[in-house]
Amino acid sequence: MLLSITDVLLLQQRGYVDYGFLGGAQIDPYGNLNSTVIGDFYHPKVRLPGSGGGNDVGSHCWQTIAIMRHDKRRFVEKLDFVTTPGYLTGPGAREAAGLSPGTGPYRVVSNLAILGYHPQTKRMMLIAAQPEVTVDEVVSNTGFDLIIPDQVESNPPPTDEELHILRTEVDQDRLYI
Repeated sequence: MLLSITDVLLLQQRGYVDYGFLGGAQIDPYGNLNSTVIGDFYHPKVRLPGSGGGNDVGSHCWQTIAIMRHDKRRFVEKLDFVTTPGYLTGPGAREAAGLSPGTGPYRVVSNLAILGYHPQTKRMMLIAAQPEVTVDEVVSNTGFDLIIPDQVESNPPPTDEELHILRTEVDQDRLYI
């Protein structure tokens, strides 16, 4: 059965959606996303598509996973505009804003790394670097201080079979890989 956007939003609001996937032009250390405007809101450098339901996903899904290219223009200390809430300003801020306890960002998947959030501070932390990417490369392409644990994993490269599926079935037009 194909659900309408209204049905999907209703399921999110009722707590039936575990993971929501998001993207954006900018992300900050607390997982807040901007997909509305770059620069001053009233005189922007770039006007973007806006929320498109991203605010609902970030507000009502139990956990969110952001998928983004990794560079300093996108991973910024302060967003130009908050379209989708992450952990807002840190611990307790989501709940103070009226969002359900226990919800929020879970992971960021970028071309350089897999990132998560520190359980106490809610700031972004490095979990694993992508194949052939160093921790220094991740840090130098991030516009804020990442939490770097003592042990950082390295993701294994995809197998030939996984690459075949990604290239021939998932992303035939090579938009992402």
